Amino acid sequence: MKKNIVITIARQYGSGGRTVGKMLAKELGINYYNKELLRLASEESGINEDLFLDADERCRTIGFFKMPANIYNGEILGPDSKDFTSFDNLFNFQAATIKKIADTTGGVIIGRAANFVLKDYDNVISVFVHAPQDFLMEQAGKVQSLEGEELEKFIAREDKYRADYYEHHTGCKWTDAMNYDLCLDSSKLGFEKCVEAIKVYAKVRFGEI
Repeated sequence: MKKNIVITIARQYGSGGRTVGKMLAKELGINYYNKELLRLASEESGINEDLFLDADERCRTIGFFKMPANIYNGEILGPDSKDFTSFDNLFNFQAATIKKIADTTGGVIIGRAANFVLKDYDNVISVFVHAPQDFLMEQAGKVQSLEGEELEKFIAREDKYRADYYEHHTGCKWTDAMNYDLCLDSSKLGFEKCVEAIKVYAKVRFGEI
């Protein structure tokens, strides 16, 4: 099996995609990347990590994704540009970090439109984890102090943010199955069998794990 395999996981809020990613990384003995990507991008770019974290939060609140899409093309603006620390250029640095991971160690990467960033790599498996609303509500209710309609609205806001983020940077629909190798319903499989399904696909595609 390729030593630097990358598994990207996009997921609906409450589907357990992040849990699946952590379990998978542990079983395969590979690195797991979620918020860690921001730290790595900060180290690579020399831009304070707080700016990456702040960009994440501000994009949720100021309607940033109402702006025209800025589809990622691999470009990175240098320190001499007035847009060096813009939202889009911060994404560019995250994308560069994602590519470096794919070129070197590999690992499990959560979100960040990583499947699009790595669409031309042959060592990548892209996964979308989803589930019916009742399952999303049940799982989200375990970590959020919300109930009923308020919890439903919270899930909808989170998924809208993820969809808008993805479409802004890729020009593609977040939930389009054609963007992924595997689409897994975690309510039917459970988290452990989602892990097994990905491992089986990896074995079929790349050989022995």
